[in-house]
Amino acid sequence: MQAEGAAELIRRAAALIFDVDGTLAETEELHRQAFNHAFVRCGLGWHWDRAVYRDLLRVTGGKERMRAYHARLGTALPLPDQDVAALHRVKTAHYAELIETGCCPLRPGVTDLLMAAKARGQRLAIATTTSHGNIDALLSRALGRRWAADFDAIVAGDDVRHKKPAPDVYLEVLARLKLDASDCIAIEDSANGLIAASRANIPVLITRSMFFRDDDFSEARVVLNDLSELGVQTKSEKQPHAQ
Repeated sequence: MQAEGAAELIRRAAALIFDVDGTLAETEELHRQAFNHAFVRCGLGWHWDRAVYRDLLRVTGGKERMRAYHARLGTALPLPDQDVAALHRVKTAHYAELIETGCCPLRPGVTDLLMAAKARGQRLAIATTTSHGNIDALLSRALGRRWAADFDAIVAGDDVRHKKPAPDVYLEVLARLKLDASDCIAIEDSANGLIAASRANIPVLITRSMFFRDDDFSEARVVLNDLSELGVQTKSEKQPHAQ
């Protein structure tokens, strides 16, 4: 489907459901840096380079990722839950500090699409594996402190039993929106996100990102390099109340 058809698909949807990391902003490199900061701070001796992190991203969830890496090292005992939680707290705090520097803007086309959707009266939602704290750190910086008021449903990884590629976050979003899957479009950047939304029967638009651009997206309705290809930047859609 060409960009023109993709734009029409977006316009027909009652709700747009966004993934966060990689989709709204290229955050994964900051997450990687924050993990490495936590490992140093906690004296763990681990370091995730980009190749290692790219592989670990197949495991959804930061805590799950650390457990998976530890298991690969062949150490006899698993990391205690309290150690994993402590590492994740240090990592999350440093991630928020990195975001606050302003080094991670929203990806091209994201702000225009959000404003156009709001002007058209479409509903907005978030379905992500990341934490509420990480979502707030990113979007408070990018959209302002009251960003959440523009979203009718915000479902994070810790809100559901199973993380992506399970469909749980998407099913929960549909329940909160009280909409059918066919009335929505999921906007994702990874194969795990595509699988999760597809399992919930939601059509998927992919926006390729740095770490996942070579994933298999053959089941997606649309694959774009970024959301600016939708061409939604028009005066008629940029109404004052959409600011």
